[in-house]
Parts: sequence; structure tokens; C-alpha cells
Amino acid sequence: MVATVNLEFTAKEANRAVERGDIVIIIDVLRSCSTITNLLKEGAKSVIPTETLHEAYRLHKRHPDYLLFGERKGRKPKGFDFGNSPSGFSSRDVQQKNIIITTTSGTLAINRCRRANWVLIGSLLNAGPVARKAREIAEKRKLNISFVLSGDRGRFSLEDFICAGAIAERFHRDAFSDEVSAAVLGFKQARSNLFENIMKAQHARHLISMGFVKDVEFSCQLDSINIIPMYRNGKIVPLAKWRARWDLNPGPPA
Repeated sequence: MVATVNLEFTAKEANRAVERGDIVIIIDVLRSCSTITNLLKEGAKSVIPTETLHEAYRLHKRHPDYLLFGERKGRKPKGFDFGNSPSGFSSRDVQQKNIIITTTSGTLAINRCRRANWVLIGSLLNAGPVARKAREIAEKRKLNISFVLSGDRGRFSLEDFICAGAIAERFHRDAFSDEVSAAVLGFKQARSNLFENIMKAQHARHLISMGFVKDVEFSCQLDSINIIPMYRNGKIVPLAKWRARWDLNPGPPA
């Protein structure tokens, strides 16, 4: 089977991918998906995304040992342990910790895909591993693939579009939508200097103006983390942890 690969431009369009029954790859390069990927790489036990601050505070009240990560208008909310910086913590901070995270766009997109059987978290950091796993699942389960870009507060996001191209470029003999083909072309144009090109994006410029240039630079490290985060049952863990109690052939993880 040749998988069809689609692309939805913002979180509010995520339901289209879910309704199609596609494997969903959520992308929020700056910064939610990059932060989640690095949290798991640094040893976090799980990451629980919430749409609202209220949900995050309420969950933390029930589980005061969980760490609070996130942002509103780019800044760390009151009472949170950390902001939304993918490089603003160490393994010592998060090792074997459960993390609650809420962000403006990224966790919104993730939660809007909660009904999907297959939701992978993609970034430039883990583009290659996510591409390989999505293709493996698509071939074994005979499913199509959809990128859901988190966007920037409901608007198109250049860095997420380029990242979709970075992942899709690893697929072979797929039936790309025009949007995905354009994303691949965009990535090929930008790949020689991802940091310099992504710095031109509106959201990147905004983050840099707030002093987060290191976050943008960190998030542009292509294929630097060999982690495939998977969202299911309200939490995100590395796919290897799902596989410890699930074989790819019978069906999605429970």
C-alpha cells in the first residue's frame, strides 16, 4: 500500500485528520513538541498535555509531585516550575518525573487529536525517527498519514511547515497532497541553514525579541534526538514504553 500523506495547517483543523483515521504527526517546533521530545530524552517518566491553565493547576493539585511546564504569551505562568524552553532543564530536574505541560498552541493541537489511535509528536529534533516509525505503522496497518501543524495562535507557522517537509522527505513512494509536496520543497530550500531560515519566521522573531534565541537554535538541531513520543490515554511517553506491553501487529496500544 502507498500511504496518502495530508497536512492540516493549524490546531483547529486537527479534527479532519482524526476523522480520516490517519496516523497523526503533531508538529510545534517552537516550542512545545521540541520541549516534550527533550523532556523524554532527559528521562521524564511521562508528559501530560492540558489545553488550559485551569486544567494544569487542577491536575497539579491532585498530583503535587508532578512538575508544571508551560507558557502563556511565551512566559512561564504563575506557580509553574518551568517555562516552555526545550533546553531550560537538565536530566537531574526531570528524571523519572511526571510532567504536566500546557502551551498556547501545541498542547491544544495534541488534545484535539485525543480520539486518534496513533498520535506521534514530531519536531526537527526527531524528524528521522518519527518518519521511520510513521512509515512502519502505515505499512503494517494500511493507514494514511496526516501532519497537524500547531500553528501560531491559529495562524500558519513557517517553522512547522518546514518541519513537516523534513519528516515527509524521508517517506518513499507516497501520494503527497499538494500541501505536503510544498512543505518538502520548503524544507529542501531551508535545510542548508535551518537556524538562519527559521529565524525569519514570525514566531521565531517574536521569541528572539523576548530573549529566547537559544530555544530557537536548540529546536533547529535536525535529527539530534532518537526519541519517538506517542500520545495516548491522555499522556505522552516514548514509543518504546508502549512496545514493552504491545506488539505492533495486533493493533494500537491500550
